[in-house]
Amino acid sequence: NYESSSGAPMRVAVLHEDRCQPKRCMNECYNFCPPVRNGVEVITWREDDKPLVSEPLCIGCGICVHKCPHDALTIINLPEGDERETTHRYGQNDFRLFRLPSPKKGQVVGLLGANGTGKTTAILLLSGELVPNLGDWELAGDWPVVLEHFAGTELHAHFAALADGSASVALKPQYVDQIPKRFAGTLRELLARVADDARVAEVVTELRLTGLDQPLAKLSGGELQKGAIAATLLKEAELYFFDEPCSYLDIEQRLLVAQRIAVLGATKSVVVIEHDLAILDYVTEQLHLLYGEPNAYGIVSQPLGVRHGINSYLEGELREENVRLRDSRIEFLAHPPRTGWDAQPLVSWPELEKQLGSFKLKTATGEILKGQVLGVVGGNATGKTTFVRMLAGDLAPDTGKVDLALQVSYKPQYITPQSDVLVEELLRSTEGFDEHYLNTELMNPLALETLMRQDLESLSGGELQRVAIAECLLREADLYLFDEPSAYLDANQRMVAARTIRRCMERRTASALVVDHDVYFIDYVSDGLLCFSGTPGEYGLAEGPFRMRAGMNHFLKRLNVTFRRDRNTNRPRINKPGSRLDREQKEAGDYCYSSGGCILIR
Repeated sequence: NYESSSGAPMRVAVLHEDRCQPKRCMNECYNFCPPVRNGVEVITWREDDKPLVSEPLCIGCGICVHKCPHDALTIINLPEGDERETTHRYGQNDFRLFRLPSPKKGQVVGLLGANGTGKTTAILLLSGELVPNLGDWELAGDWPVVLEHFAGTELHAHFAALADGSASVALKPQYVDQIPKRFAGTLRELLARVADDARVAEVVTELRLTGLDQPLAKLSGGELQKGAIAATLLKEAELYFFDEPCSYLDIEQRLLVAQRIAVLGATKSVVVIEHDLAILDYVTEQLHLLYGEPNAYGIVSQPLGVRHGINSYLEGELREENVRLRDSRIEFLAHPPRTGWDAQPLVSWPELEKQLGSFKLKTATGEILKGQVLGVVGGNATGKTTFVRMLAGDLAPDTGKVDLALQVSYKPQYITPQSDVLVEELLRSTEGFDEHYLNTELMNPLALETLMRQDLESLSGGELQRVAIAECLLREADLYLFDEPSAYLDANQRMVAARTIRRCMERRTASALVVDHDVYFIDYVSDGLLCFSGTPGEYGLAEGPFRMRAGMNHFLKRLNVTFRRDRNTNRPRINKPGSRLDREQKEAGDYCYSSGGCILIR
């Protein structure tokens, strides 16, 4: 446990293994440490020549943090008199988690927080995949010690059931792309291992699963995600965990999954981690916020009502615990569409057709105005990426012609990192690179500074996404194309990325086309909408562009879903099917934001 017996601030020292490069530094952390210079062994060395920092001996001066050329050290002073205790710690200078969320029978409990603050660690501990070590990283977790520690709390019964094997648990993992490495069969064979044919057929119909007889390794990310969710739903358990169930799914699929999880939560204990705030708001009843220093430590908040929890997260302040989550608020402003752009079209296109194998895409006549940010919504495999590639010049239409006599910058959906290339090298080699633009517009909001000296191949999905957005925005262009820029980003990073894209378009007087499945992201960034419909993998139809309100109404009516705006924050919220607001809005033909807002800017 980490309480300081002296009453002095407790220090958390973390070494970021992926950043530490002892062969490419001069041991600055050691050489500039004041206690080391006075003969106190605050820093010692591991066998791999990486440093170990003694937290009790550290004075918290931060000199080692600032001197490290690779930003590999984090030293945090926690407040004096802090009474929390460590639930789990991975190593001496590694991540630790304080407190745990509490599952509730008959409820869906949500976990919301930045990437790297311990959400996945929390559900691994609650599911029994990890046994809490209570901060003693040198010993494996021991159930008798855990039960004694949690005696008198509501988690005691939960851990007692895990310890004696009477708790039945089902866990949908975060990284579904790892499933084919553990199981080589087809999706049908995977589901057959979990339940009988009748139950499998029921869930297959509910989730609209396809590709049942294909090997898992051949499935798309979306089908693999739905398959993992189906396998979890089919398991007989009392406690269910879903770690980021919306990744790879389009908006319609997210709603289907959310409805199924909500039904499950009426009779079981369910815990969900999700960054899509509209879905998290829709499916959960209670929420725990996780805050701290990403990849250093995380703290689990007390349970909050879902509306209050999300609003607190957006405001950046958890008043119940007197904690500031971030320096700035995320604001949603409801007002008529922006009118400051030039009314002249930047690019226009006639009716287009494109055949790719058995798939055919048709588009209506449309245009993008100068200075406009156009959002693109629609189901997976209905031609959104195909259309973007035609605008980018990567694909030629079979019928019609896109005359692009302008500069285009394109961020693709799938990002393949180059080998042996540093982030700094990639960005500085971008055509039209501007040091001032990088430092003033991109470095801070996209949190690039700590990534600059890292290899692209070492980056996580979210880090790689932020670098790809920066690379796209660094190019001088008239039209910027972003294909799923919110993928792998946490909720806060999504809003910051959306705000960054909007600000850069306004300052460059450029236009953008943004494809995404997160309603908050699309609503935040867009002036208008292109709507895609059709039969996935067979036929796609692009309609629009529409004004924002008309486009959302057109899209949501097809999904048979209504949205309202939160009365305090103006953020979009999904109405419960059959609720009074849902019925009233459908009768009025008003599927989108009954409070009258049209667009979210900041």
